[in-house]
Amino acid sequence: MLALLVALPWAARHRMPDPVATHWSGSKPDGSMSLTAAMLFPAGIWLVLVLGAVVARRFWGGQKPGLPGALLAGGGVLLTGAQASIVHANLDRSRWQDAAPMDAWVVAIIAGTGVAGLLAWLATRKPGAAAGAPPRSPVMTIPAGAQLVWLSRTSSPGLQVFAALLGLGSVGTALASATGLTGLSWSLLTLLTPTSLIVLACSSVQARVTANGLDVGFGPFGRPGRHWSLDDIASARAEERTPAQAGGWGYRMNGLGTTVMLRKGICLVVRTHRGAEFAVSVDDAERGAALLNSLTARAGTPAT
Repeated sequence: MLALLVALPWAARHRMPDPVATHWSGSKPDGSMSLTAAMLFPAGIWLVLVLGAVVARRFWGGQKPGLPGALLAGGGVLLTGAQASIVHANLDRSRWQDAAPMDAWVVAIIAGTGVAGLLAWLATRKPGAAAGAPPRSPVMTIPAGAQLVWLSRTSSPGLQVFAALLGLGSVGTALASATGLTGLSWSLLTLLTPTSLIVLACSSVQARVTANGLDVGFGPFGRPGRHWSLDDIASARAEERTPAQAGGWGYRMNGLGTTVMLRKGICLVVRTHRGAEFAVSVDDAERGAALLNSLTARAGTPAT
C-alpha cells in the first residue's frame, strides 16, 4: 500500500504540474500541494493507520477482532483511491487550477472504502483457535444434552505474502490504467487477478466439528468448502505429516488421499466409509479427532 501511494504520483511526475491540485470545492480545484508533499502526505496517513491497527489489535483484538483489518482495508482503499484520482485529475495539465473535476471519483472511492472495510471485517472477525496442549485421547466424554463445537484455523504466511504481491500487481495495473498512465492491459489483469485470488484461497484453512459433522473451509471467508456428515465418516485421527509425504504445499492428492498442507506437523485425518482419506494441517487436531469420533459413536456410527 505504501509503495502504491508513493509510486503513482512519482511515475506520472513528468506529466503533472508542480504543485498539483489536491482539494476541490464542487467541481473546481481550490487547494494544492507540491508534488513531493502529495507523495509523502498520504504515505504518512497510511503509517498512522497501521499504527492505529496495531494498537487496536493490542488492546481490543479479543473483543473486536475484525477492527484492525477493517481499518487497514478501508483506509487503504480510501487513500489509494484518492491518490489515483489526484493523479488522474492533474495528468497532462499545465496548472493545478486546470485539474479535472472529481465527482465520479468521490462516489467510487466512498463505495469502495465501505465494501473493503466490510469484507475485511467479515474475513477477520472470528478469533483464532485457542492455544494449549490438548489431550491425545481418541474420544472424549460428551455430557448428556451437551452440544460441543471444535474450531481450528491455520494459515501459510508465505502463500499470503505471495497472494498480496500478486494482488498488488493487479491493483497497480488497474490504477495505472484508471489514471491514464498506461493503456488497459487485459492480459496482465486476467493473469494477476484470478491467480492472486486462488493463492489467497489456498493460503488459509479452517476446520469445524459439530453435531452435523466436519466442515473444512478455505480462504479468509471459509469459501469454498467441503462437508462430511457423521454418517459419511468412519473414523478420525491425528497424524503427523510432512509436505514431502503429502506431495508439496497446498491442496494435494496422492496415495495418502487428499491433504491440505499449509504447515508440517500434526494433521486431522478423517476416513470415510468408502475408504477415502482427507487430511488437513490444523492446530489442536487431537481434540478435533476425539470429538469427531465421539459424535460418530453417539450417532450410531462408531469409529473404526
